[in-house]
Amino acid sequence: MSTASLFKWRHFLPEIILLNVRWYCCSSLSDRNLEAMLPERGMEVDHSTLNCWVLKYAPELDQRIRRHLKLTNASWRVDETSIKSKGVWKYLYRAVDAEGKTLDSMLSAKRDGKAGARFLHKVLRAQHTQTPRVINVDKHAADPVARATLKGDETMDKETELRQSMGTAPEPDSTTNQGGRTDC
Repeated sequence: MSTASLFKWRHFLPEIILLNVRWYCCSSLSDRNLEAMLPERGMEVDHSTLNCWVLKYAPELDQRIRRHLKLTNASWRVDETSIKSKGVWKYLYRAVDAEGKTLDSMLSAKRDGKAGARFLHKVLRAQHTQTPRVINVDKHAADPVARATLKGDETMDKETELRQSMGTAPEPDSTTNQGGRTDC
């Protein structure tokens, strides 16, 4: 999609829209925080407009910047943890490379082999990742099932080793803040 058609019929300059989407995605600022900040910069924008911008342009930004990300190294750590989201317990899957950089994350309703395979498939197919030499996981029964599924459909190389150990929770990288968003 061309840049001109992305911003057609918008009342603000593309630079303003992208700046606000970046601030929202890369910091712990909410849409209401941004709404309060913008009058200091001479603009009046409603928080619902900011939210619409984020919903429309954040996926497009993600798609366009993924190819420019630095390649990962060959050792990964994958972990699942349970979190409460909107009053419902869910499972957060997260993959981190050996340098502590977050590769990807996924929220799932279930913690089973199918969800683990879906997450690993998503990470392995990402443009900014290379085939890992080893993936460190915790001792959950679903991990070998996910590995067998991915090796069966040739998503994961046969040489990729899956190591199970107790408590290999990925350390938070330095770019994640308390708002759960990743700094750019």
